[in-house]
Amino acid sequence: MSGSEERASRHPGPHGKGRVEHPGHPWWKVVCLTGVDYFSTLGYQPAIAFLAAGVISPIATLVLVVVTLLGALPVYRRVAEESPNGEGSIAMLEKVLPWWGGKLFVLVLLGFAATDFLITMTLSAADATKHALQNPYVPQFLEGHQVLVTLVLLAALGAVFLRGFSEAIGVAVVLVVAFLALNAVVVVDALTHVVGHPVSVQDWWNAVLNQGSSPWAVIGAALVVFPQLALGLSGFETGVLVMPQISGDRIAGAKRLLTVAAIVMSVFLLASSFATSVLIPAAEFQPGGEANGRALAYLAHEYLGGAFGTAYDVSTIAILWFAGASAMAGLLNLVPRYLPRYGMAPQWARAVRPLVLVFTAIAFLVTWLFDADVDAQGGAYATGVLVLITSATVAVTLSAHRRGRRGATVAFSAITVVFLYTTVANVIERPEGVQIAGCFITAIIVVSLVSRARRAFELRATGVEFDEVARRFLDEAAARGALNIIANEPDARDEAEYAEKMYDERRDQHIPSDEPAVFLEVTVTDASEFETELEVRGEERFGHRVLTVRSSAVANSVAAVSLAVRDRTGVLPDVWFEWSEGNPLVNFARFLLLGLGEVAPVTREVVRRAVPEPAQRPRIHAG
Repeated sequence: MSGSEERASRHPGPHGKGRVEHPGHPWWKVVCLTGVDYFSTLGYQPAIAFLAAGVISPIATLVLVVVTLLGALPVYRRVAEESPNGEGSIAMLEKVLPWWGGKLFVLVLLGFAATDFLITMTLSAADATKHALQNPYVPQFLEGHQVLVTLVLLAALGAVFLRGFSEAIGVAVVLVVAFLALNAVVVVDALTHVVGHPVSVQDWWNAVLNQGSSPWAVIGAALVVFPQLALGLSGFETGVLVMPQISGDRIAGAKRLLTVAAIVMSVFLLASSFATSVLIPAAEFQPGGEANGRALAYLAHEYLGGAFGTAYDVSTIAILWFAGASAMAGLLNLVPRYLPRYGMAPQWARAVRPLVLVFTAIAFLVTWLFDADVDAQGGAYATGVLVLITSATVAVTLSAHRRGRRGATVAFSAITVVFLYTTVANVIERPEGVQIAGCFITAIIVVSLVSRARRAFELRATGVEFDEVARRFLDEAAARGALNIIANEPDARDEAEYAEKMYDERRDQHIPSDEPAVFLEVTVTDASEFETELEVRGEERFGHRVLTVRSSAVANSVAAVSLAVRDRTGVLPDVWFEWSEGNPLVNFARFLLLGLGEVAPVTREVVRRAVPEPAQRPRIHAG
């Protein structure tokens, strides 16, 4: 079953249900699920490569293959080892970077991931439309309606996900096998023509030599332009995200998946780039040319006839359209995994159908803005792909360093340098990719921070557990018919402080001396976290009973603990605070960013929202 099903990782407790598990599939079938994204780039990669590198595109493609097999593949095999549940490289970096800096970094990476996956959807649909409209058997009335046809394909993709997507693996297997088989026929036939016409090869080689003063100069030029061919690296992050679909040993299966996909793609990239560069006139690659965005389709029609060419077009259209499905599945896996957990998206963002509508609407907007132009979207696509791969290289380098693996650290550092160069070169050559990603990043950060502020008064505890001592304290207090909880700063450590605090609270708050009271101390660990599993521990300090808990926010945790006390004992507790001093706006900002400040009023508001019936709410007092 595809990641598009209701498969987001959920926490137990009041905010979500347990994760939905699905039966796995053999790794070779899951290769096809990631392959609808990865392999489908053959539909446009040779043409885009020629536009970027000209006649030296086969040499630049060879550089790309070396980088793929010796760089990206080892990196993502290591990512698979460390994220067997499909978290990907973003989760690895999340563990390294704590607090708000880490959250903002993850949001930036999610912006690039959104760029990658959404542009995959729109670019693939646009290229599918190009293949359809340039087929000689397509009705003439569709000519000139590139945007409309692309929107129809995207709408159909969204409709599939709205109905459910349980047969993704089976469909992907059929599409990938058919597509690769037809591509093999086209490539082998093209290479046969190349062998039969050695003059064409000589002409191509002469054109290559004209690009530089020597073969070394040509190789140098290929090294310079190969970053523009980065679309051929698109399948690695998707390959890790689909790991939960693999049955048996996920890590071993994912490594086989990544290796087989990389080798198959490398062979096709080299062969197709060489054949198309030798056989297709350069003018046909340019905008308006018959090979623009569809070089292999051009060869299929030119050398194998209209019937076979049409069969190739149908296969290409289907897999390009379905590549959007793989990208949609990636988005539906990433967004619920991070944003709701950060409090940076509403709870409905955990559900599939609302997200499908949001992503489809954004894909419509992108298609309209780019006029469904494949070439215009290539820069943004490559930028998203390269940033994700570069982040993965950084993640595995840091992981190797933490584990003391010196050799691996040096090797992955070298790979990181290569991908940093590739990313920077691509950004310099096509800066619109960063501009588009910047729009996604800005939108994600703004929406996330607004959502975090709007959700600040949620209960936020995924569960509350009391240890044995805490349960004894509460049960003994409840047996006497009253339960007073005194919120206390966790920095009190001597007998005089506790005695003074208890005396002041009983005097100022008029707590009867014969009623039991316990202290509750909340220590904020990482205020950037949103949902927290609370573990309440009890201990005796200087004759006073103290409950301690660690969490991301004081007020929300006090509210959650008081409700858990009510549920456990059946007694409505009275919760006592000292009123917060200082500027209310400053205190509220401290609450949002540091989990502190305005504790009493925020606790009251959290309880009010969590419990509709006033008579069932713990009583919150401040003085």
